[in-house]
Amino acid sequence: MQNRLLSSIVFLLLLASAALAQDTRIKWFGHAAFTITTPQGKVLLIDPWLTNPKNPEASDGRDALQSLGKVDYILLTHGHRDHVGEAAAIAKMTGAQLIATPELARNLIKLADFPEKNTSDTIMGIGGELAIANGEVVIAMTPAVHTSSVFNAKAGPNEPERAYGASPTGFVIMIKNGPTIYHTGDTAYFRDMETIGQQYAIDVALVGIGGRTSMEPNMAARAAKAVGAKLAIPHHFATDESMTPNTAGFSAALLTLKVPFYEMKPGETITFRGKKRLPVTQK
Repeated sequence: MQNRLLSSIVFLLLLASAALAQDTRIKWFGHAAFTITTPQGKVLLIDPWLTNPKNPEASDGRDALQSLGKVDYILLTHGHRDHVGEAAAIAKMTGAQLIATPELARNLIKLADFPEKNTSDTIMGIGGELAIANGEVVIAMTPAVHTSSVFNAKAGPNEPERAYGASPTGFVIMIKNGPTIYHTGDTAYFRDMETIGQQYAIDVALVGIGGRTSMEPNMAARAAKAVGAKLAIPHHFATDESMTPNTAGFSAALLTLKVPFYEMKPGETITFRGKKRLPVTQK
């Protein structure tokens, strides 16, 4: 009897482990910062401004970096401080490799003390693709229409406050046994987004809707439609009073365009089994 019970428990644990191994998890930290955890447990961190005021893990004096845990790769869409965030400190703490343009990487090393050893094999250019995580993930770097500069922490009387940040970018992240995810970075709408959608079957579009310095919500909805997103998730809004305050305009425009919408809350994680999003479990 005990042997049968033990066998049943082991079987159930194996089933649970197998199910977990099929899952891809996306967590939003507020602003443009996300982690993507692959079915094999690799962690990709995008635009890691983790001390942004919307991240619950940075509230009440808590150290958002200490609560982060494992990170294997840091993806930076461009050089602005609200996207680079704490990338250098996270790389030193975790050993994460940087995925970015060569010019952005070089100036982060020079001006922000990003560890050079963490930029060895993962630098790439717009239009290229890069296989990482033993082939489990393929990254495509896409264009973005925006600006980019690196804050010069070593600026003095004879050095400018900002340095060259290379061309801004977006990323398409293709996960084996998981979804294909497009992070727009900061960008205006551009017609070639249709080409991104034609080249890559986008399951999830993480779309910046902040307005003023990037896309207004109605154009952000057009971007989600242009790439053929099966699900649109907004980011880069309501961080401060200069930005779009909520998702109402974006969700209304998506409804007209017949693009499915989901609004994540800062600190929330959503899960995909294969390409299917699992229902959110209410706590």
